[in-house]
Amino acid sequence: MAGLSFHLLLPVPHLFLLSPQMNPKSLQGGNLSSPTSFLLLGFSTAYRTQVLLCMGFSLIYLVTVLGNLLVMTLVWLDAHLQSPMYYFLGHLSFLDICYSSVTLPKILRDSFSPQKTISLVGCITQIYFFLCFGGCECVLLAAMAYDRYLAICHPLHYTALMSKKICRCLVAVSWLSGSLSSLIQALLTAHLHFCGSNVINHLFCEIPFLLEVSCSPNALLNKAVSYALAATIAVGSFLLTLASYVPILQAVLHKGAGRQKAFATCTSHLTVVSLFFGAGAVTYLVPQSSSSEEMDKVLALMYAIITPMLNPIIYSLRNSEFQGAIRKALCRGITDIPHGQSNLCPHHAAGDPT
Repeated sequence: MAGLSFHLLLPVPHLFLLSPQMNPKSLQGGNLSSPTSFLLLGFSTAYRTQVLLCMGFSLIYLVTVLGNLLVMTLVWLDAHLQSPMYYFLGHLSFLDICYSSVTLPKILRDSFSPQKTISLVGCITQIYFFLCFGGCECVLLAAMAYDRYLAICHPLHYTALMSKKICRCLVAVSWLSGSLSSLIQALLTAHLHFCGSNVINHLFCEIPFLLEVSCSPNALLNKAVSYALAATIAVGSFLLTLASYVPILQAVLHKGAGRQKAFATCTSHLTVVSLFFGAGAVTYLVPQSSSSEEMDKVLALMYAIITPMLNPIIYSLRNSEFQGAIRKALCRGITDIPHGQSNLCPHHAAGDPT
């Protein structure tokens, strides 16, 4: 479902070519310019700093891709990881790879480039996919919270209430809501006019930073609509997540150790939600004048790059089933264990062929 949705979304950015921003003849009065590219300032331009940043970002991207691919593979192959919780986790891992791939490869390429430029079409396309995958992740995190609510508060009816059909519908809703919201915001941004400076003091293209350099008379309207759509997806998903966890906490506090053990499966999800929504909220809700430009870049790294890397680590540290699946996968690759001793694979050590 997720892979199919991603390929269906690929032709969408070509709609931006219909924007009057792409056609200089459509500009009125001749006072507005239409830049063909933007300059992304990024971090420090010192060579040694650029080398360190490139190495760090390369390591982050490698860990992100390998870690999330491991999660997807285990969920796909392991028979013990076929519950709705792991079904959603597999889709979350796919989204994390896509989400980080929208920005990190460009940041890496710019590390040693003297001119960190991005074309106007490339900028709008990056905005579209960044908002699309980010919006999908917001809704999917809310769906995962709802899944935990049903598992803990309605365990007897959980199988019927969270069937495979319901799981697929929730994933489809996350993709549709994220893609539709991002399409509207990207099209509005594509119709902005720019004059004067084409310098964006950020790591990648984001709507708030493009609005800063826009001189379009409709900039305020575009900002209002974009923020309203973003708030609908992000704040709505966050409120649904909170609404799911209130009865979960009540059930844990009133119904003993059995529910407390079940609540342990929620701690990883709560950590991811806090990181993702927390950094995004500070970036978009705090006025630009209240935060430094460098802090804006650090926060952008947190929700756009660091969180996708941490997600598979967070979910594997506190999840015994997931750790067991990793151990089993490693044991399958072991063909010769010296002296029959292995703490990792006790079945091999005992001569058990399984």
